[in-house]
Amino acid sequence: MASSSSSFSSSNITSKFIWFLLLLSLHLLNGSALHLKNHTSSRPNREIQKLRRVETHLKRINKPSIKTIHSPDGDVIECVPSHLQPAFDHPQLQGQKPLDSPNRPNRGNETTDEESFNQLWSMSGESCPIGSIPIRRTTKSDVLRANSVRRFGRKLRKPIRRDSSGGGHEHAVVFVNGEQYYGAKASVNVWAPRVTDAYEFSLSQIWLISGSFGHDLNTIEAGWQVSPELYGDNYPRFFTYWTTDAYQATGCYNLLCSGFVQTNNKIAIGAAISPRSSYNGRQFDIGLMIWKDPKHGHWWLELGNGLLVGYWPAFLFSHLRSHASMVQFGGEVVNSRSSGAHTGTQMGSGHFADEGFEKAAYFRNLQVVDWDNNLLPLKNLHVLADHPACYDIRQGKNNVWGTYFYYGGPGRNPRCP
Repeated sequence: MASSSSSFSSSNITSKFIWFLLLLSLHLLNGSALHLKNHTSSRPNREIQKLRRVETHLKRINKPSIKTIHSPDGDVIECVPSHLQPAFDHPQLQGQKPLDSPNRPNRGNETTDEESFNQLWSMSGESCPIGSIPIRRTTKSDVLRANSVRRFGRKLRKPIRRDSSGGGHEHAVVFVNGEQYYGAKASVNVWAPRVTDAYEFSLSQIWLISGSFGHDLNTIEAGWQVSPELYGDNYPRFFTYWTTDAYQATGCYNLLCSGFVQTNNKIAIGAAISPRSSYNGRQFDIGLMIWKDPKHGHWWLELGNGLLVGYWPAFLFSHLRSHASMVQFGGEVVNSRSSGAHTGTQMGSGHFADEGFEKAAYFRNLQVVDWDNNLLPLKNLHVLADHPACYDIRQGKNNVWGTYFYYGGPGRNPRCP
């Protein structure tokens, strides 16, 4: 009997244990199903929230227009009343109107020979009415290509080393420092360099810089760039940029935030430039001048031969409110090393400086503006290529081009693996 009782007890325990395992399995399965359901349902929720943020952002930066122009490159240009442009969302500009033209720097005996500046959107003869400005419409796709809605329209934050690069940014530049600068001028050769990664760019520009190379760096920038991430294509485009905190939270490209005030109804900042230079063929360059208006203290931008684009209000800046402590000219690329090797993104024409005219890209007639609003030649010029096997630079001077330099390169090559 003892044996039978023991057997029954053991059998009973085994049955209960099996039931326990079954219940546990069902609980775990239900939990997994619930987790999977929550996980799969949370993904669409996150996507919906992101799209809502994108739509809200688009409503903020795409202003009501009085005319729409369709560009052959796919851009849509909106003619926005001047007083409704994004700059006037800024608390210190609300209710104001764009300022009148400032006094331009004294050019001395300088003669100008810049090509007329053209953009694809205006080549059909279409233009924006007086009292409005042309603004490239930002699309949902433009914003979704960015790392986040918050970072859209801004350069990636990067560690900055004085006169050099960091965070995958590589330069071939000339610069002056050690004095007080109130502007800069140059003619910049326009090309369409190949950009091999969707999150890289290639640009050629003028920088006006002040502050320490840390969190309080102020810059004003203008030139041309190829940026698939920002624009969705490989056209060279006229651009502007500004920051007051080393590219962290302030500033943006073009008119993608409150800052730059546009006064011109013929130029669309961020629109494609045409024509471009060709290897062993015709060369095109654009004249750029940035200077500080002695009367109001704002930083103005001029394009070509006397075409005023607009201004950066002085109150945007801390150090640049008074003057620049450094002026830089040249090229910059992003090297993401996404394939494990140096990028094949080109700078300038994609050819090295020693190939010279019609082959390498150039800047010519480099000048700075002094405290008395005079254009002057550069003194104590420094030349820097931080990765010369990938992109290099060669500076010169003559009676026709004044101070000039050739620069650029192909990126990855046998000497730049």
